[in-house]
Amino acid sequence: MISIAGVIGAGLFVGSKSAIAEAGPGVLLSYALAGTLVVLVMRMLGEMATANPDTGSFSTYADRAMGRWAGFSVGWLYWWFWVLVIPVEATAAANILSNWIGAPQWVWALLVTLALTASNLASVGNYGEFEFWFAGVKVVAIVGFIVVGLLAIFGVLPGTDVSGTPGFSLTGDAGGFLPKGFSAVLAGMLLTMFSFMGTEIVTIAAAESPDPQKGVRRAVNSVIGRIGLFYLGSIFIVVALVPWNSSQLEEGGSFQTTLETIGIPGAGAIMDVVILTAVASCLNSALYTASRMVFSLSRRGDAPVWLSHVSRRGVPYPAILISTVVGFVAVIGNYVLPDTIFNYLLATSGALALVIYAFIALSQVVVRRRLDAAGERPVVRMWLFPWLTYATIAFIAVVLILMVVLPGQRVQLGLSLVLTAGVVAVGVRHQRKAAPVRE
Repeated sequence: MISIAGVIGAGLFVGSKSAIAEAGPGVLLSYALAGTLVVLVMRMLGEMATANPDTGSFSTYADRAMGRWAGFSVGWLYWWFWVLVIPVEATAAANILSNWIGAPQWVWALLVTLALTASNLASVGNYGEFEFWFAGVKVVAIVGFIVVGLLAIFGVLPGTDVSGTPGFSLTGDAGGFLPKGFSAVLAGMLLTMFSFMGTEIVTIAAAESPDPQKGVRRAVNSVIGRIGLFYLGSIFIVVALVPWNSSQLEEGGSFQTTLETIGIPGAGAIMDVVILTAVASCLNSALYTASRMVFSLSRRGDAPVWLSHVSRRGVPYPAILISTVVGFVAVIGNYVLPDTIFNYLLATSGALALVIYAFIALSQVVVRRRLDAAGERPVVRMWLFPWLTYATIAFIAVVLILMVVLPGQRVQLGLSLVLTAGVVAVGVRHQRKAAPVRE
């Protein structure tokens, strides 16, 4: 279930309206381009993960492929990305709960984070159990949304028009499929790309499962179908039923506005429950993923040794606690300085997904050649190696260049690259000073 719904983040429910406003119905191409990149990166990661499952995942593979500085850098950058997710998701959950029940938002942010931290501290099974049920809710919600939307498109639901061509004709005259041209599709791709972050978590969690190779293989092989159904399927329903430039879309969110448009009662309450589930799932994953990454860094000598201690149940409790503490500090910063320092901190993670994807692709080139030289054949293999891997690296470079060209992305790119350069510099210095440490 983690692999099935790990691709469904809160960004799909909350952030898709911004991408639709940017690209119009052409946002389907934006999601398809971003999804293709994720599929290729997951294929590379799956090849390395089935050959050598590890809770450090791509940080460990970068270490072994390119040197200790690379594993150090990508591990700490990934940890930083997920630590910043904690306050964002905690605040989103607090907004919903505060509107439902009352009480200050900071109280709910604190309680939600404490509850999920406690569950992660108890046992690794709790993370899996929570994610199982969170995933179930998300999958049911998306599939239900698509089914109801298709019924409305084909005029089966009461009050829908069966005349004319189904689909985009229901949006009225809103400028066609590419109302802002193909350049808007590329801009929309940048907005959608980061909503896919989290797909790779299954390769980290698989290392703590009874059969890592089977879990990773199934997750990687099904990622195309999951992206096609959950992202392209649901976004198609939205742009087919609601004009992309509708003011209601921006005010109420894409899924809620669509349900209200086709007359589903209680659409707002339904989406609040789904979004709260998605937010809790993302927060739960952030705590788990950040702790496992810093735990792996500690075991390799790239973080303080006490972070690799585990409880009797095998839970890396210091790694969980330090990630939670930093997350709590960021939560406080989000309330005290929401429009200044915290926004700049958040912007530092804007391009980290692309940086990490580049590290994965570069690591896979080296690891694959070593596997071939040793005569090993992992159960998952990258397609058309090495040409498709090189094409992926080139695509990432093009996207980074787009972030330079498009004004709305320059600050995020600049801060992300400054952070990356700083961490890499520390990693190189660390590699030179420390003796090689390998498991």
